[in-house]
Amino acid sequence: MTISIGHRTLHIGPHGPASPGNIVLWLVAAFHVALAALLIVTLFSISPARAAEDASCTGRNILTDLQQSDPARYAEVVKEGDAVPNGKGIFWKIEKPGIKPSWLLGSMHVTDPRVLDLPPRTQSAHDGADTIVIESDEIIDEKKATAALLMKPDLMMFTDGTTIEKLLSPHEYQRLKAGLKSRGIPLSAVSRMRPWMISSVVALPACEMARKAKGVQFLDQKIATDAVAEGKQVKGLETLAEQLQAMAELPTEFHMKSLIETLELGSKMNDVVETMTDLYLSGDIGMTIPMLKTVSPEGENDDGDYATFEQRIILDRNKIMAERAAPILANGNVFMAVGALHLPGEGGVIELLRKQGFTVTAVN
Repeated sequence: MTISIGHRTLHIGPHGPASPGNIVLWLVAAFHVALAALLIVTLFSISPARAAEDASCTGRNILTDLQQSDPARYAEVVKEGDAVPNGKGIFWKIEKPGIKPSWLLGSMHVTDPRVLDLPPRTQSAHDGADTIVIESDEIIDEKKATAALLMKPDLMMFTDGTTIEKLLSPHEYQRLKAGLKSRGIPLSAVSRMRPWMISSVVALPACEMARKAKGVQFLDQKIATDAVAEGKQVKGLETLAEQLQAMAELPTEFHMKSLIETLELGSKMNDVVETMTDLYLSGDIGMTIPMLKTVSPEGENDDGDYATFEQRIILDRNKIMAERAAPILANGNVFMAVGALHLPGEGGVIELLRKQGFTVTAVN
C-alpha cells in the first residue's frame, strides 16, 4: 500500500509499516490526548441510544494469553518492565520538610468504572486536599474546552484542502469508514480532521466511546468536577491547545503510519486497552510499553520516530508539568493527578520532583 503526503510517498508492506514502534507510540499518545475522542463525541453528537449498542467491553488480557502461549517472551516483558525506574505503583506521597504532604496519582484518561473507583486511601487524600491539580483544568467545562480548541482549527483540522481519504488507499479508506461508522461517526464528518484526532477514536474500544457518548466522565474529569463540587481549588498544568500542539509537531507521516497500524489491529485494540487497564489497576505501569511491543507488527524499529515522540510527547511535557507543579506543591496538601505514563523513568515526573527537593514514595 502507498500513502502520498504532499510530495512524499510512504510505502507500507502487507503486514503494516516497516517500523513496529509506531503503534506502540500512538497507543501511548492516545491516552495523553483522550479529550480528542471526547471532542468528537461532543462535536458530532453520537446518540446515547446508538452508543448503548456497543456498551459492553470484550477485551482479553494479552499478557495472560502470552504467559500461556510463550512463557519465555512473557518473562522478557516482565523483566523489561521491572527495570523501569518508578515503574511500580500509581499512587505516591510527596513530602518536603515544613509543609503538609501532598499526593500524586497516575491517572488513566478513561471512563472504565474500575478506574473511576478510587481506592479508599486515594479517595481520602483527594477529599482532604486543599488544592487539586490535573493536566488541564479546561476539561471541567467540555463546551468551553471545545470552543477554545475550535479557535485554533489547525491543531485539529487540515486547513489546506487535504482530506484523510486523499492520504489512504481505497482499501484502508473503506476500513476507516467502517470503523468510524461502528462508533456512530460518519467519515464525512471527520474527513478533514488530522490523523491523530481520528486515531483517538479508532484506538479506543467501542464501549469506551459509548460511555463517553452517554456523558460518563473520564477519571481526570471526575476528579476535577468532584473537587469543584466540594469547593476546592482546581489548577491545570497545561492547556489543551498545548497538548494538541505537541501532537501537531510530530510528522504527518508518523501519524498516518500509526493510524494504519491501529486499523491493522482491528478488534485486538479491545485486548490492548483491557491489558493496559489491568496493568494500571495492578500498578505495573513499567510493563505498559513492553506489553505494547508484543502487539506491534513484525519489522525493524524506527529509532528516529521513537526518539522524536518520546522527547516531544513525554519528556518535554514531563518537565513542564514538574516545573508548573512545583510552586503549587510548595503550599502543601495538594492532590495531583497526571497520566500514569508520565510518572516512571529517569525523565519521569517522579524523578523530576525529587530533583526539586521533594521526597516521593510509593503508597501501597
